[in-house]
Amino acid sequence: MSIKSKMTQKTLKSIEMITGAKLTLGKLIWAIRQSDDISQIDFAEKLQVTKQHLCDIERGRKAVSPKLAAEYAKILGYSKEQFIRLALQDLVDRQGLNVEVEVTLKTRKRNRESKIAA
Repeated sequence: MSIKSKMTQKTLKSIEMITGAKLTLGKLIWAIRQSDDISQIDFAEKLQVTKQHLCDIERGRKAVSPKLAAEYAKILGYSKEQFIRLALQDLVDRQGLNVEVEVTLKTRKRNRESKIAA
């Protein structure tokens, strides 16, 4: 399933209007924190990072690994795929590559042998 099918262009544009810039993981985290009216200190504790590290993420000074992005999504109750896509897009953009990242959810097939053994 494509992430684009979950987040419409209209929604993306609305978030970009709120944040005032192209949507990044840092901007999304900032928007979530602002919409929940939570201080940086409390939000940083929730994500188990320092206030300064959260500030650096929100302002785009620090990149977030895809694995950590997935953990943040779980903690905050948001789409893991969207957080991972934004983390990867941030990394690609930092390298100056003119590429758009798309993430698809991989469905796992059950292993027939383990099913028979059970």
